[in-house]
Amino acid sequence: MSMRHTISILVNDQPGVLQRVSGLFGRRGFNIESITVGQSEEVGLSRMVVVTIGDDKTLEQIEKQLYKLIDVIKVINLGSKPMVDRELALIKVKSETNERPEIMGIVETFRASVVDIGTHSIMVQVVGDTTKIDAMIELLKPYGIREISRTGVTAMTRGNDTK
Repeated sequence: MSMRHTISILVNDQPGVLQRVSGLFGRRGFNIESITVGQSEEVGLSRMVVVTIGDDKTLEQIEKQLYKLIDVIKVINLGSKPMVDRELALIKVKSETNERPEIMGIVETFRASVVDIGTHSIMVQVVGDTTKIDAMIELLKPYGIREISRTGVTAMTRGNDTK
């Protein structure tokens, strides 16, 4: 049965690592829903967080294959542990003056914030899990979404675990 998986991959900060990791997923027929990469707590190492959909058996094979890549240090299936995941989205919404109070009500409900106002648009920043961002986008659609930019998911295990 296919399900959503969030995987943390600690890698050497080297050119071509992202390409090799994403290529591995593609060769196995896994689509990457989102991938974020950034510096980790250790100098010279980066952390990738990949969200993908697939069955457990194929995911297990991907984890084994990832360890065979030269620059991969550690692979953790975060979905098997209690975790915190977040994404950031910037959403530019068509907004005439008379619609702004309604849009501001949505912004407040989602604990989002307005980061730019133009003469005919508002740009909103929202942070949360993917379902929160998807829900906010659905509520803003009737006003006319002009542009969306999403960061992709980043995640960590809860509590004292350091992975």
